[in-house]
Amino acid sequence: MSDDHKKKHSMKLIQYANGPSLEEINGTVEVPHGKGFWRTLFAYSGPGALVAVGYMDPGNWSTSITGGQNFQYLLISVILMSSLIAMLLQYMAAKLGIVSQMDLAQAIRARTSKKLGIVLWILTELAIMATDIAEVIGAAIALYLLFHIPLVIAVLVTVLDVLVLLLLTKIGFRKIEAIVVALILVILLVFVYQIALSDPNMGALLKGFIPTGETFASSPSVNGMSPIQGALGIIGATVMPHNLYLHSAISQTRKIDHKDPEDVAQAVKFSAWDSNIQLTFAFVVNCLLLVMGVAVFKSGAVKDPSFFGLFQALSDSSTLSNGVLIAVAKSGILSILFAVALLASGQNSTITGTLTGQVIMEGFIHMKMPLWARRLVTRVISVIPVIVCVMLTARETPIQQHEALNTLMNNSQVFLAFALPFSMLPLLMFTNSKVEMGDRFKNTGWVKVLGWVSVIGLTYLNLKGLPDSIAGFFGDNPTAAQTNIANMIAYVLIAAVLALLAWTIWDLYKGNKRYEAHLEAVADEEEAKSNDDVQ
Repeated sequence: MSDDHKKKHSMKLIQYANGPSLEEINGTVEVPHGKGFWRTLFAYSGPGALVAVGYMDPGNWSTSITGGQNFQYLLISVILMSSLIAMLLQYMAAKLGIVSQMDLAQAIRARTSKKLGIVLWILTELAIMATDIAEVIGAAIALYLLFHIPLVIAVLVTVLDVLVLLLLTKIGFRKIEAIVVALILVILLVFVYQIALSDPNMGALLKGFIPTGETFASSPSVNGMSPIQGALGIIGATVMPHNLYLHSAISQTRKIDHKDPEDVAQAVKFSAWDSNIQLTFAFVVNCLLLVMGVAVFKSGAVKDPSFFGLFQALSDSSTLSNGVLIAVAKSGILSILFAVALLASGQNSTITGTLTGQVIMEGFIHMKMPLWARRLVTRVISVIPVIVCVMLTARETPIQQHEALNTLMNNSQVFLAFALPFSMLPLLMFTNSKVEMGDRFKNTGWVKVLGWVSVIGLTYLNLKGLPDSIAGFFGDNPTAAQTNIANMIAYVLIAAVLALLAWTIWDLYKGNKRYEAHLEAVADEEEAKSNDDVQ
C-alpha cells in the first residue's frame, strides 16, 4: 500500500460525506474584522432568521392557537421553556458547524458505521418529510383562502417554490436572508395588530409564564385535549431536528479564517448573538399565537380547529371575544391578514425546509444528481401524502376534508418524536468532546449540564406523548380497544427508539475514539518527522 493511499485511507473518517456543507453558498458571505460590535453583528445576522422560521411554522400555529383556546394562558410557560432549550441547542449546532466545518449530518455519518448511518439517514428523511407536510399544508391552504385556488393545484404550486429558491441562490445568500426576515416581520406585525385589538388580560398572561403542576397534568380534558397533550404538541412543534441540521450548515456561510482561533471564536460568538435574537422574535410570535387563541376567540367557539376554521372564525362576529374585534372582523381584514401571515409562514418554511433537505441528502449519502433535481426530489416526496389526502377526501364535505388535512398535519409530527433524540444526542456528544471541538470550543460545564437535562427531558416528554399521538390516528374518540392497540404500538416503538439510541451512543463513542487515535498518530508522525529534520 502506497503512502498516499495510506494517508487517504486514514483520513477517510474525518472527510466530508460529500464535499463542504451547502457548497454553493459555503463561505460566500464576507465579514468585517475589528469594525465594532454592531457592524460585525449585522454581518453575521441572517442564519438565525432562517432557523427561527422553523419555530413559527404552520405546526406551531396549530398547537399554540389550540392550546390558548383550550387552556387560556396555562401553556405559555411551555413556549418559554421550549424557546430557552432551542436557544441552547441552536448555539451548539452553529458552533459545531463553525469549528468542525461539518454539518450535523456529515458529523454523524463520519462517526458512525455504514449500517447505522443508513438507518439514521432514513429516520431523518422521514422527520424532514413530516416537517414539510405541515409546511405544504399551511402554504396550500393560504393560497386557497386568498386566491381560491383548488387545493390540489395549490399543493402542486408549493413544489415550484423549490425552483424559486434555486433562482434566489443565484442572487446571493444575503438576499435569501433578507427575504426571510421581511416575511417574519409581516407575520409579527399581523399578530401584534390582531392581539392589540383583542386587549388581552396582561396580568393573567404574565402569570402564565410560571409553570405549575397543572401545566403537565393529564386532566381536565377540553375538546379532547389534556394540558400535557397540549404541552407536548407545543414542544414537538417547537424543538425539531431539522433546525439543528440547518443551523450547523448555514453557520458556515460566513467567510472566516479557520487557521486563526480568534476568527473562529468571533464567528461562534456572533452566531450565538444572531441565533438568540432571532429566536426571541420566534418566541414572541409563538406567544402571540397562543394569546390569539385566548383573547381573539371565545373559549370553545371554534369547532373546526384547522386553518380553514380559524380563517372563518376571524370574520364571524359570534366567535370573537370583544366589540372592537367584532367591528373590524366585519370588514374581512382580520381573516385576510391571517391568511397573508400563513402564506408568509409557509413560504419561509419552504425555503428552510428545502435547504435542510439538501443538507440531509448530501450529508448522509453520496448522491450524484444535479442540485435542482436533488431539491425537487426532497420536496416531491413530502407533497405526495398531502395530494393523496386531498384526493381521497375530494368527494366528502368541506369540514371532513379540513379535518383530514388537519389530522394529517398533526399526526405527521409523530415522526419528530422518533428523530429528535437522534439529532440532539449526537450534537451534545460532539460539542462536549475535546477531541472534536478542542479545549477552547468544547462545551463548558454549565452548558453540558443544561444540555443533558434538555436532551433527556425532551426525549422523555416526546416518548411519553407517543401513546396519545398514535391513538390520534383512530380519531378524536378512540374506543378502549383502539386505545390498547395504540398503547401496545407505542411501547414497541419506545423500546425500538431506546435500543437504537443505545446503538447510536456506542457507535459515536467508538467513532470518537478512532478519531482520537488518528489525531495521536498524526501528531506522532509529525514529531518524528520534525526530529528527523533536526538530525
